[in-house]
Amino acid sequence: MMAVHEIPKIRGRVQERAVLGPSTWFRVGGPAEFLVKPADADDLAALLRELAHEMPVTVIGAASNLIVRDGGISGVVIKLARGFSEILVEEDGIVAGAAALDVTVAEFCAAAGLSGLEFLSGIPGTIGGAVAMNAGAYGGDVAQVLQWADIVTRSGEAVRLSVDELGLGYRRSNVPPGAVVTRAKFSAVRGDAQNIAARMLEIKASREATQPVRARTGGSTFANPADMKAWELIDAAGCRGLQRGRAKISELHCNFLLNLGQATAAELEGLGEEVRERVRRTSGVSLHWEIRRIGIPA
Repeated sequence: MMAVHEIPKIRGRVQERAVLGPSTWFRVGGPAEFLVKPADADDLAALLRELAHEMPVTVIGAASNLIVRDGGISGVVIKLARGFSEILVEEDGIVAGAAALDVTVAEFCAAAGLSGLEFLSGIPGTIGGAVAMNAGAYGGDVAQVLQWADIVTRSGEAVRLSVDELGLGYRRSNVPPGAVVTRAKFSAVRGDAQNIAARMLEIKASREATQPVRARTGGSTFANPADMKAWELIDAAGCRGLQRGRAKISELHCNFLLNLGQATAAELEGLGEEVRERVRRTSGVSLHWEIRRIGIPA
């Protein structure tokens, strides 16, 4: 059961008992006690500075790699919106707001004749999430191109962290707990517009051929163990097409969970845990979730 909290007034938008499920890629999950969309970085800083320290804070982006549990989320859920979506070209790269979609940044770079960020076109999500989890695909990742990221700490302090300070590793970063990434700068170089466009088309075609991109899914479910592929372990454990209720392991790419329609978060998470157990029994490998699971079970 959710607690009753109070939050300070901000210039942005605040919704109580906000429904989250329809805005997630899986289309599941209970409500947020408070869904907060700050107007800009100053508004965000004021919110976090004045917010009671015991108030739980959860940050979500495009919710493309996220399961919100059926009981919802207690406390404040922060979702950055329009005030955090600006994209600027600089002499040695590009600065993008945390709410900008990865694919939008890649397309912006292509239009500007900038190369090096094409891989972002194959990653569903936002720049904030990409920095926080060192997102990567198709031979590139954030660690290779990031220069710095601006964050607002849980205490409301604005800080700029270098790529070294962020300590990016495989699908992880040292973004402090409760902190919010607000924007980031990436290195990019001048390139041939046709080559850039061709590479992005190649990534799009590969993604559509190998992933269930039109399904209710959340991207890669489990991180790849060292020198292994998660999907190969899942396949070897006999989990391709495995189903629990209305949740299913994709037959096209078995590291993808699918909501066939009306699945619950519990069914999706339970199916993922069943896959982890089968893989552990057959290979001795413990898979780690790449999808974030947040909130309260029903």
